[in-house]
Amino acid sequence: MRDSYELIVKNGDVVLPGEVRRLDIGVRGGVIAALEPSLSEEGAARVIDAAGHYVLPGMIDMHVHFNEPAMGHWEGFRSGSAALAAGGCTCYADMPLNGNPPTVNLAALELKSAAASGQSAVDYTLWGGLVPGNLDDLEALASAGVIGFKAFISNPGGEGEGRFREVDDDTLYQGMKRIASFGGILALHAESEAMTAALAAEAVRSGKNGARDFAASRPPEAELEAVERALFYAERTGCRLHFVHISTAEAIERIHAARLRGLDVTAETCPHYLLLTEDSMAELGPVAKCAPPLRSKAEQEKLWEVLAAGKIDFVASDHSPCPSELKLADGLSFMEAWGGISGAQSSLELLFHEGVRKRGLPVTRIAALLAEQPARRFGLDRRKGAISPGLDADLVLLHPDYSYTLEAEDLLYRHKHSPYTGLTLSCKVTATISRGKLIYTAEDGILDGSGGQWLQLREGQPVL
Repeated sequence: MRDSYELIVKNGDVVLPGEVRRLDIGVRGGVIAALEPSLSEEGAARVIDAAGHYVLPGMIDMHVHFNEPAMGHWEGFRSGSAALAAGGCTCYADMPLNGNPPTVNLAALELKSAAASGQSAVDYTLWGGLVPGNLDDLEALASAGVIGFKAFISNPGGEGEGRFREVDDDTLYQGMKRIASFGGILALHAESEAMTAALAAEAVRSGKNGARDFAASRPPEAELEAVERALFYAERTGCRLHFVHISTAEAIERIHAARLRGLDVTAETCPHYLLLTEDSMAELGPVAKCAPPLRSKAEQEKLWEVLAAGKIDFVASDHSPCPSELKLADGLSFMEAWGGISGAQSSLELLFHEGVRKRGLPVTRIAALLAEQPARRFGLDRRKGAISPGLDADLVLLHPDYSYTLEAEDLLYRHKHSPYTGLTLSCKVTATISRGKLIYTAEDGILDGSGGQWLQLREGQPVL
């Protein structure tokens, strides 16, 4: 029957760009075929009643670390993507650094893509890396379909000869020139290595190994200095630039000012900077350790202000997992513990709970931050990022009045630690749909953990 659908999502409050409407969504061939006040269920293969729910575009998480190849015992594509699906995420971008080898050349990209194939619950993209010595590999990685390139201005940590290394100034500048020459984009972890290394060394020498000592060793000034340096290089090279996990409002303001004067630059922040503070880091211990570190309550409020003003482009989880013993082992100081927060499963619920319920932001703003704007920035918007006819039917049902306390057993991560366990949330993801297929329900868990595909970027467009 011509007008029948493989899926109809009925009676939901559908979150569209800039508005919310009570609509039915008809899906055919994995894409959104109709948005109407009422659709006939005749011939539909499946009907989902979304009454009492918001129906949002699936989150696009542009910043996760799944650590394959060879490091899947930290977090692999199977467990990590399942956690994302349970949190309403239908597409993600995996970072290049924690696999062995890191994704800094074609051979490593092939290993990464092989590890992901058939193992992801939702669609994904892959980042390449910019490190000292791989300038001649950048264009080949771009031609092979990476979404962009990631570089660290500060030491990313890790051990071994083949580990991902931070860039020196010459590598950063020359890399930006190369990336600009073929229209790529560079994502930067912006903290001054000279400043953070010196402060950390002095803290250790002085026996200062606590959470607040760690925060003091990576002050806001380290972020601001690195941001300014990168903006200067971007202005000189014409490189498209994206700043990851910005933790201070002042850095956001400087990035926004650069955009107003014509630079092609964007910035993300993370849920942990919006919900947790340096007090949380001291109370919870290394489970809340990350870099840049969590900031003061006053700084957090300023970050919410610039977010509400539209100066933050999107929010990403920066899910950076590790075995529990690297954070929680007896005798491990805060300075020694692995720095990274496990949060990929909770981003949408956290942003709705804190942003919509507690701070009164419109739900359309949350959808823009988590889906529409990352899709537009990274060339995914002809496939994903909004609920619109012709786009992939990537949908999430969110119950806005479902109170529950997040427990460790709820988490689908390989290692079930998170700073958000014990937090009572006011909403819940109840279903996730990827390209028209129901892949997760709160009642039954993951229904399909292997249907996700690599979206390779070809001439600026994603291709399965």
